[in-house]
Amino acid sequence: MVKNYRIAILDMNAGEPNEGMRCLKMIAGDFLAEDGKQGHFEVFEVRVKGEIPILEDFDIYLSSGGPGSPLISEQEWEYKYFGFLDALLLHNLSKPDKKHLFLICHSFQLACVHWDLAKVTKRRSTSFGIYPIFKTISGENEILFEGLANPFYAVDSRDYQVVGPSEWKLDTLEGKVLAKEKVRSHVPLERAVMAIRYSKEIFGVQFHPEADSEGMLRHFKKEEKRNAIIKKFGKRKYLNMLEQLVDDEKIMKTNQTIIPNFLRLAAKAIDIQKLLLV
Repeated sequence: MVKNYRIAILDMNAGEPNEGMRCLKMIAGDFLAEDGKQGHFEVFEVRVKGEIPILEDFDIYLSSGGPGSPLISEQEWEYKYFGFLDALLLHNLSKPDKKHLFLICHSFQLACVHWDLAKVTKRRSTSFGIYPIFKTISGENEILFEGLANPFYAVDSRDYQVVGPSEWKLDTLEGKVLAKEKVRSHVPLERAVMAIRYSKEIFGVQFHPEADSEGMLRHFKKEEKRNAIIKKFGKRKYLNMLEQLVDDEKIMKTNQTIIPNFLRLAAKAIDIQKLLLV
């Protein structure tokens, strides 16, 4: 049996340059280059061009992070994107050939808002840097996190946060909260949710598991970006970020684990389903 995988990458960056899309394309390309695999990936510009993949044309979807507010603003692209989310969820509830979706940061927030699975609120201040991500009890048994310490580390860049998850709604989808942000003992606020398994086929994270050291170092060393970070967060924070970027046990470990695990598990499920349909 030919193992052919069709991957759609939904670009949610609203036309702004970023390293995340380069990383997602690289991860997808590396996956398809593994022995015994064939297939292709295609990029869809959601927020500028309103492009949405046709559900039947792809098996696996990676939906990126992006700038701006995730709170509903009734733009045309939002209606299309929410329609895509609902169509994929309905397909998985009613069809044997499941579709697999990974949601990152802005996409994760949008899904939580649209499906009313948690609250999404504006943070008091921007969360920006490399931070520890703490697994919940359910997260300790999450196969996508296999091989990662508790806590593990990831790039975090957001002005909004997911809090107050609706456990009973997640239960209806067999969903679980898998990770939370660090405890901020000096701030009397609820810890933000950092990862949710919405269902067997749908997974979302608040952070950026796609980020790699090479791209982030190049990005942060650009004069304009370096000056902006130092002005907003201070030189100590900037130098600390550079130090953590070269630590192989931090973001590179996350980069090489979560999305690659998602793709391999999705591929395995697709292969099994194809055998059952023969």
